[in-house]
Amino acid sequence: MPGKQGYAVVSCHVEYPLEDRVWKRYLALLRRPPAGFPIASLMRPPFEGEDGSRFVERAREAASLGPFGHHTHWTAPDQARPTGGPPAERVLREGRWLREQGLEPKFFCGGGWYMDADVMAAVAELGYIDCTATAWRPPYLAAGGPRIGLDQPAYVRLDEERRVLELPTTHSLGAAARSLARSLPRVVHVHFHDYDLLSAKRRAALGATLTVLARRRHPVPLDALDADRDVAWGDVWAG
Repeated sequence: MPGKQGYAVVSCHVEYPLEDRVWKRYLALLRRPPAGFPIASLMRPPFEGEDGSRFVERAREAASLGPFGHHTHWTAPDQARPTGGPPAERVLREGRWLREQGLEPKFFCGGGWYMDADVMAAVAELGYIDCTATAWRPPYLAAGGPRIGLDQPAYVRLDEERRVLELPTTHSLGAAARSLARSLPRVVHVHFHDYDLLSAKRRAALGATLTVLARRRHPVPLDALDADRDVAWGDVWAG
């Protein structure tokens, strides 16, 4: 865990892995990451009608270049939060399918930052490390929208026997850029989306932000982090 300077990690929500223009940009970034940051690829598994074989090929390539994880969209490729059906069932179905393809995701992040008790139980069953918690409340959430809030790594206790390592996302790309001249938490976890890379302005912002961040926090892979505290599920979940 962090020394005096602290650590920084970066993850990408890979939501359009089958879009060739997006994938080309993202793969180039994985091969030459800004400031040497190992980028964790949290990839959305395919929906019915999407090319599962191509997804697996690209997921294997991403996993060979850095930490690899599972990012669920519940309703549609472009609609992240659930609108019907038990959300945990989709997480389990996708997680098992990924492993059937020979993939070994280590991390999970719920699309739209969605989390509930059953989904967290599924995360525990799959042996994942979770990254769905955020240090801020997403402004687009309706009042009472289920989420998990945490500002630094901790083990979330579900009951006496189960706990999940939570590596919360502390900053979006924009928030990280705005925070560089101010105080930073000991562990900084920046996230961005694969489609951000289609914008030259966003690509430049990502490179500049991570370059400066690397001067203030040690860049490490997501799987290098751990936690030295426990928190109760009821203390971090809101919904």
